[in-house]
Amino acid sequence: MVDEVTIFQEDTPHELVKEIIPHVLVKGGDYSIENVVGADTVRASGGEVVLIPILKGYSTSDLITRIRKS
Repeated sequence: MVDEVTIFQEDTPHELVKEIIPHVLVKGGDYSIENVVGADTVRASGGEVVLIPILKGYSTSDLITRIRKS
């Protein structure tokens, strides 16, 4: 279950992750945990970084592109 989704304006969510310190930080499987911004902060506080598999045909980037073109 997802408790909260947050939109941020910065280039990376680093400051947001430091402020919120989530229990779980989720990224797509196209990342490695070492490349997840804020992973060190979450793990240092006892949280977990989870990578979820990429599902073919489901892409938020593609969805945003389609919305902008319509």
